Amino acid sequence: MEHYLKPLDATQQPAWQALRAQREQMQQFNLRQAFAADPQRFRRYSLSQGGLFLDYSKNLIDERTLGLLVELAEQMKLSQAIEQLFAGAPVNASERRPALHTALRRPVGEQVLVDGVDVMPQVHRVLAQMTELVQRIHNGLWRGYTEKPITDVVNIGIGGSFLGPQLVSEALLPFAQRGVRCHYLANIDGSEFHEVTANMRAETTLFIVSSKSFATLETLKNAQAARRWVLDQGCAVADLHRHFIAVSSNRQAAVEFGIAAENIFPMWDWVGGRYSLWSAIGLPIALAIGMGNFKELLSGAYAMDQHFQSASFEQNMPVLLALLGVWYGDFWGAHSHAILPYDHHLRNFNQHLQQLDMESNGKSVRQDGSPVSCGTGPVIWGGVGCNGQHAYHQLLHQGTQLIPADFIVPVTSYNPLADHHQWLYANCLSQSQALMCGKTHAEAEAELRDQGLSEDEVQRLAPHKVIPGNRPSNTIVLERVSPRRMGALVALYEHKVFVQSVIWGNNAFDQWGVELGKELGKNLYGRLTGEDATPAADASTQGLIDFFRARHRG
Repeated sequence: MEHYLKPLDATQQPAWQALRAQREQMQQFNLRQAFAADPQRFRRYSLSQGGLFLDYSKNLIDERTLGLLVELAEQMKLSQAIEQLFAGAPVNASERRPALHTALRRPVGEQVLVDGVDVMPQVHRVLAQMTELVQRIHNGLWRGYTEKPITDVVNIGIGGSFLGPQLVSEALLPFAQRGVRCHYLANIDGSEFHEVTANMRAETTLFIVSSKSFATLETLKNAQAARRWVLDQGCAVADLHRHFIAVSSNRQAAVEFGIAAENIFPMWDWVGGRYSLWSAIGLPIALAIGMGNFKELLSGAYAMDQHFQSASFEQNMPVLLALLGVWYGDFWGAHSHAILPYDHHLRNFNQHLQQLDMESNGKSVRQDGSPVSCGTGPVIWGGVGCNGQHAYHQLLHQGTQLIPADFIVPVTSYNPLADHHQWLYANCLSQSQALMCGKTHAEAEAELRDQGLSEDEVQRLAPHKVIPGNRPSNTIVLERVSPRRMGALVALYEHKVFVQSVIWGNNAFDQWGVELGKELGKNLYGRLTGEDATPAADASTQGLIDFFRARHRG
């Protein structure tokens, strides 16, 4: 616990000072030249783990840079922090809680103590409960109020109760089980509710209400709307339990809503929402792909956990990605990081990572409440690679900002179509190569001359064709997207975020900034409806309230 109450200051460590000097010495570092000078660069700066292959050779690093980054991790006592994370120490210092999402993927026989109590029997009881539910639904044994089997499952949740499960169930669509379609309802927007339920029938629909408190505004409002929707189609109140299950710590509220006690799955304080897809929050994943595949997902994450705990920092995939992020953010002035999956089923990966990274490390104080002394989390953004090439990749190549990027691509597609996947993979490689190599002024001139342009035109156009290059990227390759590899991939980024929080000294497991907006929203709702006539605290908010009240119809 002491490590988290009194975090070290990274900027005061000898390695930090050495990295500042190294950054100055790297001012003229050129990736083209580095590859030309070292035929083994790719081999030395790549590794394979958990079904993932990481190429980090296209980074602005040399052996000294990497050595200093590892020294920084050692000086910040990263090994001790990793041990405390897995042992159940209160790494969430502000809330005095452990962060034990890793316990959710540990196999039978292992032990994890929280306040002296082994939590692993609880974890595996819930897995057994999930298995029974999934089997009943897949075998047509769970019946709606008209005795018809369930065909559609709607997960009602927001934040970590939505983003992680949606990502994984979409990513593993090739493993989807027949007969059950999974849907997601998150936003407090009537348009989304109507769109999700438009082609469903209440008699064959099951809703999963995922909310630790059973009081999250968006989730509760959508659950109430779903309840009305089911009742309006002829379901009796006594039969509501056939159409609702819950994942919550507030059993009483769930029962009062109409959910049978045996259909309430627990949540634990030692699992944060953005790290919870491995728990019963992952029920929609299990329903989509089957419990066997869900356990393979857990197995892949567990393999990455073991790697994270045991590998040397020089060969540790999460540690390397984290240290590279620190290098660019704190020494090169990078303020954002692009996530570029070249796979349609991974199209929402950046959305999950936005919450995972930005909610975890979007902090300006350290574990002890003192201000941070360096930059912390970057803005995470991106999307499907080929689409991005015709949009924002322009900024990556010729913009004034340094934006590191992670390319993620499978070798094999589950849906081969002519030579599409070869072109997809080639596009992924070409973009990382173009970021690294760029195009010099002389190369631009030669290219234009080869096109037969006049010398005046060559000189006019050449500056516009120059691409600086020397832009860093990582490439993560999967043989194919599978439950086990997907588990490893998500866990890889979870651990990357944790490592960075240790370097920066902040708490990766609280989110107090999120709470303020919720509190203010409750107050403003009363003013919008006229229940509270007290003026808003500022003229802008009051003006927007007045505008709404004067024009709102509905």
